[in-house]
Amino acid sequence: MNKRFIKVLKKIIFLFIFIFSSTSLFAEHITFSADSMSGSAKKNATTTVLQGNAQITTEEMEIFADKIELSGEDYKNIRAEGKVKGKNTKSGMEFTCAEMEYDRTSKLAVLTGDVDLKDTENDVTAKAQVISYNSETDIAIMQIGINLVQKDNVCSASYAVYYKKTQMLNLSGNAKIKQKEDTFRAQQITLNMETEEITLDGRVKGTVSEKESENEAENGNETEKQDDLQDDSIESKAESENENQKSETELTEKSNEKTEGESSKNE
Repeated sequence: MNKRFIKVLKKIIFLFIFIFSSTSLFAEHITFSADSMSGSAKKNATTTVLQGNAQITTEEMEIFADKIELSGEDYKNIRAEGKVKGKNTKSGMEFTCAEMEYDRTSKLAVLTGDVDLKDTENDVTAKAQVISYNSETDIAIMQIGINLVQKDNVCSASYAVYYKKTQMLNLSGNAKIKQKEDTFRAQQITLNMETEEITLDGRVKGTVSEKESENEAENGNETEKQDDLQDDSIESKAESENENQKSETELTEKSNEKTEGESSKNE
């Protein structure tokens, strides 16, 4: 067998189902694939490392990365690094980041380094340097350089807590929400994403722009047009009257001249 065939065979073997048999009550199957695999089986310190195009799938998590390491009892700890991306198939949360750690027991995923998290069910996108997401509680805690977008709401802060189930968002630390032309700032801001109701607390300030409704704008334009037509009509009527007065004046003057001429002739 040549080296290329061995490499392909190795990848096929890893790609097919490899099942870790768990002795715990919440037995979970794990499947994985990679270009290569290494590991150790020390007592209470079992470790498996997947290198190159690494992929791992649990009952609710799909993870892709350059390198994935499994460790701990029943391989409950998963660490990934290098072009990490994945999805929680249970909650519909998709993510990309530089590194991640996932505890299969607590269902807690900690994402670090240019994190991009998307709630596909509610069309919410969040960016931050650190995001911790617990799929059991459906709560995401975000830290550093936060930018969250939902509908017309663009939110930023130093710290935020996103409650997926209730669609509530708490912001703190230079908290700001921008809704189209309106901007709200405070030490703490709470946003109800369903009703778009905002609660501000601490050093509150903001700007609100009032805009005419389309109907008001159309009515205003119609009124302006009618006013313009009325002004034009009045102006035309005035010009006509001036012309008539001018004509009458000219006729009167000519009549007077004629009368004076006849009087002079008779004399």
